[in-house]
Amino acid sequence: MKMKMRPVMPDIVTGARIDLGRLRASILEMAAIGATAAGGVTRLTLTDEDRAARDLFARWCADAGLTLRLDDMGTQYARYEGRDPSLAPVLLGSHLDSVPAGGKYDGPLGVLTGLEVVRALRDAGLRGRRAIEIVNFTNEEGARFEPAMVASAVLVGAYTADFVHHRRDATGLRFGDELDRIGYRGDAANRPGAIHAYLELHIEQGPVLESENLPLAAVEGILGIRWFNVTLRGQSQHAGPSPMRSRRDAMVAAGRIIVGLRELALSYPDPVVATVGRLRPVPGVINQIPAEVVMSADVRHWTDEGLAEIAGKAEALMRRIAVEERVEIDIETIQNVPPTRFDPRLVELLDASIQAVGAPSRRMVAGAGHDAKYMNDITPTAMLFVRTIGGMSHCESEEIAWDDARLGAETLLRAALRLAEEP
Repeated sequence: MKMKMRPVMPDIVTGARIDLGRLRASILEMAAIGATAAGGVTRLTLTDEDRAARDLFARWCADAGLTLRLDDMGTQYARYEGRDPSLAPVLLGSHLDSVPAGGKYDGPLGVLTGLEVVRALRDAGLRGRRAIEIVNFTNEEGARFEPAMVASAVLVGAYTADFVHHRRDATGLRFGDELDRIGYRGDAANRPGAIHAYLELHIEQGPVLESENLPLAAVEGILGIRWFNVTLRGQSQHAGPSPMRSRRDAMVAAGRIIVGLRELALSYPDPVVATVGRLRPVPGVINQIPAEVVMSADVRHWTDEGLAEIAGKAEALMRRIAVEERVEIDIETIQNVPPTRFDPRLVELLDASIQAVGAPSRRMVAGAGHDAKYMNDITPTAMLFVRTIGGMSHCESEEIAWDDARLGAETLLRAALRLAEEP
């Protein structure tokens, strides 16, 4: 028998209740896929583990009576229909892929909290005027296929599907081939059309909320990001007979660049950062001066002008050090993501919803990239942060407090209902 759904009153949220036990169980069951011995998760995009996570999410969505569709990037959309199917939906989403030896909550907390919101609505027999869709974006992390956030980037036209499908991982496997292998290449016709709004709940991934003893934050924007791939070429030589003053050592240049980028970032106020996360010497032998070093460089700033400035200074610093160390250098920009300013009305809605559930909060800027950055280009967007214990993320010790998860889910429920009820 088809359940009769009653409309949501526009000024009152009643009836729907977040089931924290169910949300917790879902997160922990998802975390068992790709689980590491130290309590983390390795679930790289388009691997067998990613396929298993997608299968589990799809089963849960089907059990909740949601309609599933799959686009050409492998992104999953689970639709909880509204009273007026002709209206543009409200999207709630994040990702299920992880970095190697990552945490349980980075991404899955957002996807599965969105699922819990629609489970709660269905349990209460509530349906908004607009549909709510839960989204699992493909390859948010970019840990296997660079760059990151490609699925949402394709939605807004930042990359073409063909460009992404031809990206290769470190072993030479193509994105499109792996998408086919796991059975998750859908159709471009299944990309969303008009979207009323997009909300993304995510762990903070930093120490700010914990340092201020706050469970939640309404996020006003995201730092701009510039990624470089840097290749340094020196002269390979035996480590013993080669005098120090005559060396053309690519590894020494890389070390100086790492320290120099750190000092550059420290010359700016928080939250400006610079990072070298990848370093590969060739041939990588203990008693041989490397002929080549390939490394990454990552700089972030909250304004367009500031991002251009620090990126320019970083490139100049790297070239200067290369000249001083008498090595050749190639610098390739592999990702350039401008700073993001989220929709002020949605930020205010999240702020008010946090207060309505009885939680203290603050507003802040996100330091990490998120699919919300690209979604902001095509629809009003905002993010909700949940406190991260110890400020630790992208590691196996990543942790949250379950009461914070409850408050975040209640906040997302309230905000999603308000948006779904808008004409």
